[in-house]
Amino acid sequence: MYKHFLKRVIDLVLSVTGFLFLIPIFIIIYIVLIFVNRGNPIFLQPRPGRKEKVFNIMKFKTMTDEKGSDGKLLPDDLRLTLFGKFLRKTSLDEIPQLLNVIKGDMSLVGPRPLRVRYLPYYTTEESIRHTVRPGITGLAQVSGRNAINWDDKLQKDVDYVKNLTLWLDIKILLKTVKKVFDSSDINLDNSEDALDTYRSLVNS
Repeated sequence: MYKHFLKRVIDLVLSVTGFLFLIPIFIIIYIVLIFVNRGNPIFLQPRPGRKEKVFNIMKFKTMTDEKGSDGKLLPDDLRLTLFGKFLRKTSLDEIPQLLNVIKGDMSLVGPRPLRVRYLPYYTTEESIRHTVRPGITGLAQVSGRNAINWDDKLQKDVDYVKNLTLWLDIKILLKTVKKVFDSSDINLDNSEDALDTYRSLVNS
């Protein structure tokens, strides 16, 4: 009942309410990023969702599109702005994902959607992460953050799907709020590139 119906209802109510409450902040950040990034303030990237259906995840853009003399983008650390660092530290860059939740691409809580290119490398058990909507936050993000390795992170996603309940979602949301106010880094996306090396070694 909760997994197949009530969870979506709660997602809609909380995400719509949250977005309406955060609209003034959203507008301010959007305008600032227009000038700071000298371009589109919204970052879009394809991610696999429920049943591996690909959607564009939305975040505030924390890096510029500056390129070197060779025409290629400069390294991330050179393109990350001071305002972008602030957005990441406070998790304000995640606000646009409330629109993903409203659209039905994501849930407030669930396995973080990783890159599309990782789909061939999941084990059969790890693939059950795609039987539910991906989340803005999840069990892996409140269970040690980047201190745990990729096997443990993916196992946390499996554990979440197998034990999905209203109470588990509430606990994850409360822990997420606590970590945000503690300025703890719960953003899995920033360490995703490490998975490329990890998976290439495991599958070589």
